[in-house]
Amino acid sequence: MIEAYSIRQFNTDDIRHVVQINKECLPENYPDQFFLGLHYHAPKAFLIAESNSRIVGYIMCRIERGISSFGRLPVKKGHIVSVAVLPTDRNKGIGTSIIKAGMNAMEEYGAVEFFLEVRKSNEAAVSVYESLGYEIRRVLRGYYRDGEDAYLMVAKASSVAKEGTDDERSN
Repeated sequence: MIEAYSIRQFNTDDIRHVVQINKECLPENYPDQFFLGLHYHAPKAFLIAESNSRIVGYIMCRIERGISSFGRLPVKKGHIVSVAVLPTDRNKGIGTSIIKAGMNAMEEYGAVEFFLEVRKSNEAAVSVYESLGYEIRRVLRGYYRDGEDAYLMVAKASSVAKEGTDDERSN
């Protein structure tokens, strides 16, 4: 049976669930205040995914100013800081949908391009990002605490993120 899921904005009552998903899915763990700080600065770009009334994933982003990855001008850039979906809920389109929704939210804040760091070994995530228009810009040697390298991936804001971003889905 195909399960329906929805994407909505994070609220502070969700913190316990988001922290647990982060701990279960990713080796990079953050204190509650880190999550809450990102929410405070860009609440529209901190989203959660729910399936059967339970939180199964999240994306948290921030808006930064910097030199464009596609030129020399300073621009607003959307930074995907962390995204995770519980292992039991992967391969259902939730991750792709929540990333698209996060990109759309960052555009609402004026971001004209996006960037993220992803473990070189995370081929599934790299593939999803590439399908959304991201390209590998460079390797960040020893980026992660355990010494693993990361890819810095970048994308221009575009209509790719606009496709299929209704709040309710049944994929």
